[in-house]
Amino acid sequence: MEQIKSILATTDFSETSANAAQRAAIVSRTLDAKCTIANVISRGTLNALHDLMAPDSSDELEHVLVDDALEKLHKLAAGLKSEYGVEAAVSVSAGSVLRQIAQQAESQGASLIVMGAHGSGFVRDLLIGSTTDRVLRKTDRPMLVVRKKPAGDYQRVLVPVDFSERSGAAIALAHVVAPKAELVLMHAYQVPYEGHLRMAGVAESKMVELRQSAKDEAARQLEEFVAGIGVSGASIRPLLVQGQAASAIVEQAAKLECDLIAIGKQGLRMIEELVLGSVTRQVLEQAPCDVLVADRKRH
Repeated sequence: MEQIKSILATTDFSETSANAAQRAAIVSRTLDAKCTIANVISRGTLNALHDLMAPDSSDELEHVLVDDALEKLHKLAAGLKSEYGVEAAVSVSAGSVLRQIAQQAESQGASLIVMGAHGSGFVRDLLIGSTTDRVLRKTDRPMLVVRKKPAGDYQRVLVPVDFSERSGAAIALAHVVAPKAELVLMHAYQVPYEGHLRMAGVAESKMVELRQSAKDEAARQLEEFVAGIGVSGASIRPLLVQGQAASAIVEQAAKLECDLIAIGKQGLRMIEELVLGSVTRQVLEQAPCDVLVADRKRH
């Protein structure tokens, strides 16, 4: 797992995006990484305002918006320096929000993108429906989605695993972002096609036997996986649960009071829907804590 040397945090100056900036500063301080706080002035917003203004005043309006954003960013950066001792750079751009975030991450060599879970403008829109898919597809960098005001370093991270290489990458990334945290490696198992078997009239005694068999096999695989992950210095706790992936992730994160969930974009079997599918959406929408989405290519 490559080290995180540069972090890009997006902000629309809402409370949740301020939380994201604070979390970016904490991670930056922990990892001694460069931190940049960026605001994007939506091209759609500019176009709408231009339609209301005289043609000769439209460029002036854009300059006013950029200057206002820069003033707010410098104030935010000053607060981060005062509270966390982190010197954050600032950046303002105008255009397509998705394209600007991807381009800034690329130009700055950002190893991690940090965003608020909800916002008053573009950050909110980025996490609704297919727009999430587009953001995650536009960059091969990991994304940290911040839901709560940070209270310090992450203490406990839930990492759903399906024993694939992608699960290993998510574990490695979680350990980089949260080096002091306990990593709870959770595998959710189910009897394949249990609902169909019940509808077909399979006896309950046979269902009990199938559940025990599935549990035993999952426990064996989890034990082997944990023994072979090779994350040096990490505090590891294996966890086996029965149930559907997304709901089990959300429930266990709340039950164990985890402050971060780390998931991979791709995997096998249980987690293959994490390729920007319904599991990712469900976790992002319902998670009681921050969510770290591992990248696809950079491990």
